[in-house]
Amino acid sequence: MVTGGAGFIGSHITERLLDQGHEVLVVDNYYSSTRRNLTHLLDHPNIEVMRHDVTFPLYVEVDEIYHLACPASPIFYQRDPVQTTKTSVHGSINMLGLAKRTKAKILLSSTSEVYGDPQVHPQTEDYWGNVNPIGIRSCYDEGKRCAETLFFDYRRQHDLGIKVARIFNTYGPRMQPDDGRVVSNFIVQALAGEPITIYGDGSQTRSFCYVDDLVDGLMALMATDHEVTGPINIGNPVEFTMIELAELVLELTGSSSQIEHRPLPQDDPARRRPDISRAREALGWEPKAQLRTGLEQTIAYFSELSGT
Repeated sequence: MVTGGAGFIGSHITERLLDQGHEVLVVDNYYSSTRRNLTHLLDHPNIEVMRHDVTFPLYVEVDEIYHLACPASPIFYQRDPVQTTKTSVHGSINMLGLAKRTKAKILLSSTSEVYGDPQVHPQTEDYWGNVNPIGIRSCYDEGKRCAETLFFDYRRQHDLGIKVARIFNTYGPRMQPDDGRVVSNFIVQALAGEPITIYGDGSQTRSFCYVDDLVDGLMALMATDHEVTGPINIGNPVEFTMIELAELVLELTGSSSQIEHRPLPQDDPARRRPDISRAREALGWEPKAQLRTGLEQTIAYFSELSGT
């Protein structure tokens, strides 16, 4: 089962599982996802799609759960922050209860946002983070931190087979054009000839992992034995400033868009880069795709989507 399976990352996991011969139940309420992401898979004999909100219990028979359900971009999670927290907390309780009943392995797609605006760089999994618990981003940050707590408490209390992945910035085809994430923002603006909006002076950094590499990492984590629980950072350790990203997008799109600076949002992290030593050691995983190559694939997707 893939919760959030019609989302950006969830649809890629669903596709990969189907390619490997698995039967896949996709569960999604389409709050921040789209049916379009699954259109090319719906004729597959091994897929079943269920419209369902994970804040309500679900009674099905499964043996593995990829729990990705939760809006992951600020535009969507700040639109209904109470529901975002409910999705992380109530949703995790419901999926953990299902995993306990069916004795299924369950993987949580946690996030680098649990580190907040980090005072340690790069971020290792033993860093506890620097999160504002009452800020506009905290519905997501603290929701995921609580979800991790629940996963490890179910492990301690019920010996549940859990896997916790802390996902860093990911990009690729099937991102939503209106999700407010920096890669999709820059590409959509560049293709439309609109100004590239950079918040702050553009010196803040992120590390961008192509979605195929991320899926490799998540599936490698799910395949580990019972003793491997995580949390494990899954991301690309190569760091780029927002100015560097914008300039590369402009080059690859051939756009004449100008760069426009705007005020930095509240609690926006200054630097974000994963230490992936644990992923290399425990999973034998590290990302392969170069940013330029991944952006070319992503730009081609958005070009087709917009008809440009």
